[in-house]
Amino acid sequence: MSDQVSPQSRGEQKARKALLALDLKPVKGVNRVTFTRGRATVYAIGKPDVFMSMNSDTYIVFGEMQAEDMAARAQQAALEQQLAQEAAKEEEANVGEGNIEEEKVDADGIDEEHITTVMSQASVTRSKAIEALKKSNDDVVNAIMELTLQ
Repeated sequence: MSDQVSPQSRGEQKARKALLALDLKPVKGVNRVTFTRGRATVYAIGKPDVFMSMNSDTYIVFGEMQAEDMAARAQQAALEQQLAQEAAKEEEANVGEGNIEEEKVDADGIDEEHITTVMSQASVTRSKAIEALKKSNDDVVNAIMELTLQ
């Protein structure tokens, strides 16, 4: 009846037997049950055994309960988001610095819009985009394909 890993205590076995005698129906497909207390604390039961009363809107839940601190979880998520934003800014700054150095590359006869398109689509530097566009006679599609299929 139960696919729990932990063995059931004698009291839990007796409680289950008594509840089944009360015409309770097992509920399938429940992966997690949570209870909140205030705003900061959540109690969660992973892989619960859930039973529903046929006569009322009452549920019985068996499983191991764990307390989760939502404030700490939110703080951790905010920290991860901030670190990701800082990494993105740093990468953007590095790309910007690379563009300044690579302005020296001769881009005569090549459309500036084509250069930026190739840079964004193939994720390459300005000099590589210009080089690929020169090889492909300013053909954006062929330049992108050359850079991405290497």
